[in-house]
Amino acid sequence: MDLKRVQGDVLRVPSAVLFLIAIAKDKSMTDEQLLDLARAASAKAYAPYSNFHVGCAIESVDGEVVTGANMENACYRLGVCAEQSALTTAQHAFGLDKVARIAVAGGTDATVCTPCGGCRQAILEAAQLSGRDVEILCGSGNGSATERHTIGELIPFGFGPANLK
Repeated sequence: MDLKRVQGDVLRVPSAVLFLIAIAKDKSMTDEQLLDLARAASAKAYAPYSNFHVGCAIESVDGEVVTGANMENACYRLGVCAEQSALTTAQHAFGLDKVARIAVAGGTDATVCTPCGGCRQAILEAAQLSGRDVEILCGSGNGSATERHTIGELIPFGFGPANLK
């Protein structure tokens, strides 16, 4: 998929978090195309303190794709991770129960970027709502390395909505 064929709109929410909503026209997006969208989203990150830009792309079961990027804050605790940004957009666009797979990419070198612990917990929430062991594609910022995981591998024995029934 050529990134120029993706439609994008920027939505500014009151908290000043920027969300890029990309709707794929082709429902057969490859892993590399999804990772490319995550890398493109990382370019929109606001990371003046760590200078570590992270982007996330989430594909629904229907082929719709949303993206998000990290946004830092001078009060470090108030920052927003790329995955949280994209999951919020996914909830608004198609619902967490339709999350099929997620791609995360960040940094500038060959180091593979994986979701932090808090983001793993948020992804587990979507996975349990959907009844799927959501696949997570993790990529390096420079595009040279990729890993494939499921949320069950990244957060074994996770606690989520299924445990509260």
